[in-house]
Formats: sequence, structure tokens, C-alpha cells
Amino acid sequence: MAVHNYVVRLLAAGAVALALSGCVSVPDAIKGSSPTPQQDLVRVMNAPELYVGQEARFGGKVVEVYNQQGKTRLEIATVALDSGARPILGEASRGRIYADVNGFLDPVDFRGQLVTVVGPITGTAEGKVGSTPYKFMTMQTNGYKRWHVTQQVMMPPQPIDPWYWGPHPYRYGGYGGWGWYNPGPARVQNVVTE
Repeated sequence: MAVHNYVVRLLAAGAVALALSGCVSVPDAIKGSSPTPQQDLVRVMNAPELYVGQEARFGGKVVEVYNQQGKTRLEIATVALDSGARPILGEASRGRIYADVNGFLDPVDFRGQLVTVVGPITGTAEGKVGSTPYKFMTMQTNGYKRWHVTQQVMMPPQPIDPWYWGPHPYRYGGYGGWGWYNPGPARVQNVVTE
């Protein structure tokens, strides 16, 4: 019976963790109007003319900000996005895009920051990365979200059944001593937040 209760508790804990991980949603500013915006930059760059007009969602680090007449062009080194459309930290760049935003954005507020943008693909533009010629995918931004990186303390996992770790000679084959559970120290991890 004790083993059955332990398994039930373990399954319940897993269900709670799964439910909590599924609660991540895409912020309204970058939801867009399509249920599945294009997010595969490599596919788009292989045949950009096929994707003009399709809604896309990309994110990553803003490398450069170009203020132009009536708009701001963000040069973004894109990375994979998580289920909440946040750029995944530590991912290698998948390529660069130009995202045009109507109005003025101050370069001080955006250069070096993480962003996610959504809007229709408009084509490609020639540019440079350093002194190397580069073809950028271009898009008109209908919505954007600037993200923040914060540090979070990640506690090690704790035992599922706190009553198991004690002097219970009648449980689990006559184990009579205090259990020792040492999963290691807490970790500090960078996370992307609103």
C-alpha cells in the first residue's frame, strides 16, 4: 500500500509540473493574427519570394538600430523562441533580419536587448555584417516585445514523500535509519522575463 501511495504522489507531482509548464502564453503584443506565424528563418531564406506577405514571428538580440524617416529598422540576430515566444538564452544565431517598426525607437533602449517581433514578411535586403555582404530577410513589424534577463535561484528537487525520509522500520524492506537526500546546491540561472 505504501508503494502505491508513493506512486500516486509521484504521478500527481508530475501532473502539477506539466500543468504549470503549459501555462506559458504568448504576450498579446506579439500574438499576431495567424495561429502559426512563420518562425523558420532558414526555410524563408531558401525561397523568400514564397513567403512575402505571410505573418512571421522572430526574436533575438538587437544588434543595430537604424532610425529612418518615419520608421526604425531593427537588425536582429535571431534565435529559437520558446513556447511563450521568448528568445532562448545561449542559442546560436539562426541568421539576421531587418524588422521595420513605424515611428521612432531610441537606440539606447533597444541596442543589445532581446526582442520578439511579429508581422508580415516583406522580402529581402542587401546589407553587411561587419564588412561581409549579407542578405537580410525584411519584415514590417505590427507588434514587438522587449524582454529582460534576470537571475533566478533554482532549488534542487526535494523528495516527493517527506515521510519516507525518516526512521520507519516498517517501510521498504525494514529500512530503519534516517534517509539522506542531497541533490546538490541551488543554482543561479539567467531567465528571460517580461
